[in-house]
Amino acid sequence: MTTWLPTLKTATPQEGYELAVKMARVAIKMTQPDAEVRNKLRPVYAENADALIASSQVVATHFATVAAANDYWRDAT
Repeated sequence: MTTWLPTLKTATPQEGYELAVKMARVAIKMTQPDAEVRNKLRPVYAENADALIASSQVVATHFATVAAANDYWRDAT
């Protein structure tokens, strides 16, 4: 397995949020490595409000982790 996450440090909250989204996407790929299966399942959750809210919650949790790792960008100007 290649290293894709060398650090949680980001320059800005925007970059931190983008990293949180990437973390969520990578977790899905690691959980279900078969792209064909993921593509087959996508229509099932794409129109399911509960599934979309759950996805948003996962990103929010990852963002909280990234924000803490960056000391909430306290020193940012």
